[in-house]
Amino acid sequence: MPRFDPVSKHRWRQIAFASGFCLSAALTFTGLSAGPASAQEMTLLRDTETEDMLQSFEAPLAKAAGVNPVPRVWLLGDPNVNAFATYGDGGENIFIFSGILLYCKNPNELIGVMAHETGHIAAGHLSRGEVGAAHAAIPMLLSMVLGAAAMALGAGQAGMVIMSAGMAVAQAQMNAFTRVQEATADQIALKLLNATHQSPMGLYSTFERMAAEEAQSAYKIDKFAVDHPIGQDRLAYIEDGVNASPWRDVKDPPQVAHTFEMVQAKLAGFTMPVQSALNLYPESNNSEPARYARAMIYLRKPDLAKALSTTNSLIADEPNNPFFYEVLGQIYVSMAKPILAIPAYQRAVELRPNAPQLRLGLAVAQLATEDSRLANVALQNLKAASLVENDDVFTWYETAQAYSMLKNEPMANLSTAEAYYSAGSVKQAGIFALRARRGLDQGTPDWERANDIVGIASAPQQR
Repeated sequence: MPRFDPVSKHRWRQIAFASGFCLSAALTFTGLSAGPASAQEMTLLRDTETEDMLQSFEAPLAKAAGVNPVPRVWLLGDPNVNAFATYGDGGENIFIFSGILLYCKNPNELIGVMAHETGHIAAGHLSRGEVGAAHAAIPMLLSMVLGAAAMALGAGQAGMVIMSAGMAVAQAQMNAFTRVQEATADQIALKLLNATHQSPMGLYSTFERMAAEEAQSAYKIDKFAVDHPIGQDRLAYIEDGVNASPWRDVKDPPQVAHTFEMVQAKLAGFTMPVQSALNLYPESNNSEPARYARAMIYLRKPDLAKALSTTNSLIADEPNNPFFYEVLGQIYVSMAKPILAIPAYQRAVELRPNAPQLRLGLAVAQLATEDSRLANVALQNLKAASLVENDDVFTWYETAQAYSMLKNEPMANLSTAEAYYSAGSVKQAGIFALRARRGLDQGTPDWERANDIVGIASAPQQR
């Protein structure tokens, strides 16, 4: 735990709380704060419970903003306090860093962050960012021409100065463009929170803490050298709107607050250093969130006996919570006892039959038994998962394993091709699709799909 799928070489890495793999993702983004998010390897965490919560927060905001379909919200395993929005062929996406989910003190603060990102989408910033970059590139290109001319005339040092100055001007123009977008997104966020009858105080309190931390930093921030408004300016821009909101004092519903606390505890137990997480959720704390965090901590240590007893205590409290059974199944898989994991995952699936990650967990446990008699039922679970998410790399990887156990080599090759294709490795996908096509009956839907992948992989400029 976690397990990585070796097929992808992309810098977006996906981890399910029960298993993991790599994933390619969009690169264009605009976010809550500055940061080299697009230049770093990101860890994409998959967890049905967390994703359910995030989507429930986003759906009313998107509806109020007139954004359809609702953006998909993803969780990134990154300790930075940040979030950003992207667009791609499948529509808009919002990425929430684990750092900001743990940083927020209540659901309203996280909803405020998501309202800001939805504001970027509603304002069209994801497409206009390219326009801003194009305008900013003009002084840089001119400076490069002048600098190159100066260097050609023998004034090498002067040429370098001209080129550097042009790049600085370009960066300053882009920062100014982005600062305007950030301020606009803040104002739209206020409107969306009002439209959904939610308090803007979460947005304000988050920015307030950020501003205090910014003010305490060891260096002075040049407001013109950053691509987002500095903290105190940001607070000033939204303060009047916050105070004027008729929903200013609305509190989070108790069930929403409980769900947030549970998700936050689970995430802390999964991502924080073990001792830090234990300090935050000590054994003296017998609350449900604390026990949930410790179940994940014990699973990681590993202390599987404690993980089992803690998880069973949670199930005793909430016998119809599918996510507790998911953790129980994960513990048994970690103990190399997949046969014991199957009933736990089966119960989770019974409670949430349309959750693809739960179906995937059940199939993984079934295949891990290495009992060929379970391969067909595992395949049915994987197909059910693919009906909901047909681009999930690890689901296709496990589907290939199921077909291999069933001695169906053409379909194993096609499933491997789908895994590579979903990971963005089109050339490799084409290799396996070609192998699959040779063994499939011509004209069948599977043959047609293999043929499509071969055609795409054969097109110019595919890598």
